[in-house]
Amino acid sequence: MKSVLPVVALLALAACSPQTAEKKAEAPAAAAPTATAPKPPKADIPAGDYTLDKAHSTLVFRVSHLGFSNYTAAFGSFDAKLKFDQNNAGVSALEATIDPKSLTIPSPPEGFLAELTGAQWLNTATYPAITFKSTKVETTGPDTGKVTGDLTLHGVTKPVTLDVTYNGGYAGHPMDPHARVGFSAKGTFKRSDFGIAYGVPAPGTTMGVSDEVQVTIESEFSGPALATAPAPAPAA
Repeated sequence: MKSVLPVVALLALAACSPQTAEKKAEAPAAAAPTATAPKPPKADIPAGDYTLDKAHSTLVFRVSHLGFSNYTAAFGSFDAKLKFDQNNAGVSALEATIDPKSLTIPSPPEGFLAELTGAQWLNTATYPAITFKSTKVETTGPDTGKVTGDLTLHGVTKPVTLDVTYNGGYAGHPMDPHARVGFSAKGTFKRSDFGIAYGVPAPGTTMGVSDEVQVTIESEFSGPALATAPAPAPAA
């Protein structure tokens, strides 16, 4: 920015000079817009059944606490299976299962985790699993889509839609001779719709824990083996 200021000052002085009115330099021609480089073609990812790579997947949710912060927690144990076809989203399908007892929260006060998994909140003793089963998969752009499915939480089943970004994948790698794909997903739902209304703020206030739950998912899935994958070594 400092190097530009002297130039601006000189131009201003020139504009006030009598010579400027008599002779003006021609403005340089505008540079032609740079052509946008085309995106590389997507890898040829095989269609088929994919399983969740748990070591590279996370499931995080957020709720507003008193309107002061977005309290963030996660589930440490969940699994999913994906039927994937990169060229035909309509035949793709997803099923997921979450263990609500695997709830992980930051620096919980004594007894707080037990309270959240207890009867007023998740009630894991009565409802030991949270499940999601897709009913519709559709594309909204080259690498984006929506996955609508039935979420069963706290014994109640309701439709929920996730906005999904397809991060790409490969058909296999020498160090990983299976197809791999990755996704980022976000969604929201109201916990009161699933019978968990404890602590929802009164209308017009933020005094409590928000009804809206924001979900963020990062996931990788492992799929069919490379056609050229080396055969397993014979047993000794």
